[in-house]
Amino acid sequence: MADTPAPGTIAPGNAAPAPAGPPTIADRIAELQKRKAAVQSMGGKERVEKQHQQHKLSARERIEGLLDSGTFQEMFAFAQHRSTNFDMAGKDLPADGVVTGAGRVDGRFVHVAAQDFTTQGGTVGEVHADKIVEMGKMALKCGTPLVIINDSGGARIQEGIDALGGYGRIFYHNTLLSGVVPQISLICGPCAGGAAYSPALMDFIIQTRGAQMFITGPQVIKQVTGEEVSAEALGGPDAQMSYSGVVHFVAEDDHDALRLCRKLLSYLPANNLEDPPRLPYQQDTLPDEGFNTVIPDNPKASYDIHDVIARLVDEGDFLEVQPTFAENIVVGFARIRGISVGLIANQPLHKAGVLDIDSSDKAARFIRFCNAFNIALVNLVDVPGFMPGVEQEYGGIIRHGAKLLFVYSAATVPKVTVILRKAYGGAYLAMCCKDLGADRVAAWPTAEVAVMGPEGAAPIIFHKEIEAAGKGIADKAQAAQAMAAKRQEMIQVYRDKFLTPYLAGSRRFVDDIIEPAQTRVYVASALETLLTKRELRPAKKHGLIPL
Repeated sequence: MADTPAPGTIAPGNAAPAPAGPPTIADRIAELQKRKAAVQSMGGKERVEKQHQQHKLSARERIEGLLDSGTFQEMFAFAQHRSTNFDMAGKDLPADGVVTGAGRVDGRFVHVAAQDFTTQGGTVGEVHADKIVEMGKMALKCGTPLVIINDSGGARIQEGIDALGGYGRIFYHNTLLSGVVPQISLICGPCAGGAAYSPALMDFIIQTRGAQMFITGPQVIKQVTGEEVSAEALGGPDAQMSYSGVVHFVAEDDHDALRLCRKLLSYLPANNLEDPPRLPYQQDTLPDEGFNTVIPDNPKASYDIHDVIARLVDEGDFLEVQPTFAENIVVGFARIRGISVGLIANQPLHKAGVLDIDSSDKAARFIRFCNAFNIALVNLVDVPGFMPGVEQEYGGIIRHGAKLLFVYSAATVPKVTVILRKAYGGAYLAMCCKDLGADRVAAWPTAEVAVMGPEGAAPIIFHKEIEAAGKGIADKAQAAQAMAAKRQEMIQVYRDKFLTPYLAGSRRFVDDIIEPAQTRVYVASALETLLTKRELRPAKKHGLIPL
């Protein structure tokens, strides 16, 4: 008879499996790697491929292209939303649709946030917004530039007012960072509605040709006003630069946008307590005879100010800001003997270089940025005055022109001005004259510093002489001819007396009158001298610029 197991015992060969032990370190590492891989995959392979089909990079590819290889340290990769509305409960959104962290650009740290369109359309919810805010806080704490790459469908509607509050926190911190660290926004996809205000609060906007940015889209505009317009015509880069002046740089694609961002950062300090980086420059600065033939002999003939800039700056390398907006003034970054400078120059090729509403705004904003970040200002002046006309007066040319007077007067960075040709009236003052605090003012022998141009001034000053020339001549045609001849004579008298730089030199409005060939030598020497400039202003909360 077979043995019977005792009650409460297990028959031989039927032993119970050993209880599972706690996960090993290898198990935990495997789980971590699995979770990280899920985060790294963003919205999935198919959605990433769809980005590529639209000639767009993914959020992580953009960060990789911006930063030095191997320097990116991600933060908040496992952040998740907490929304439970509209089937959002338990929905996994890798990194909550925005990749954030820090890395280096040319060896210098930046903080970066890149929206991931493959995850919930890159929409902004509470956690998504707070991740961007945290990058702003870290940039402020560490004194590093902040770069935000926009590619988003807008607010995450499922999160309601929490998403709206998130936008408010982003705007608030954009404002806190303003003037403390440089802020650069890249528009690489949709940027509509309230989302457009964060880029507008930042220092520079780079928009790709495939991206659109607007407050209200074509459909809403059609419903409200009846106007029909395409998304490209409304919010494409050409519209937002050439017409609105919102965008500062237009990039052909994502790769070009990242290249532009890296180049822009190369001119800028990390924060407002540092000087901009100076590159080594070993070549001798010698006179350049090419300057002597840039300006035509005819004072009414136009020329391209870029020809002057190319000879003035190192290697002819000039990063122009807003090149197709308010083209009558040229602004941008360059280096002179390795020193980073902001250039402001009248452009005779467009509207004769006159100052108007848009050019005043464009230059004032650029000057204010340079002053905030310790970048010296170099001004090339050839300005016939402010733009006359009813439209300009009704548009507020007084208020807008006053911005230039304000920002130059408020600027404490080195300010070097070179008067090339015309410098008439209030526009002469507005282009950083000696009385607005210019540290050096040089004039070419072609400079014309005067209250107004000869054609306007002579008939006023010499009206008696001109009228007398026609008196006693019975024939009206002959009288008019005599007066016209006298007018031309008086114009030349005015020109000979006032339209030279020597009167301004005698009154110390000009420090030196130089041969054009000496321009680069003069400006480089002035900048070297002014590197240690320190200038205080009265204590105040802030000035009241005429906005």
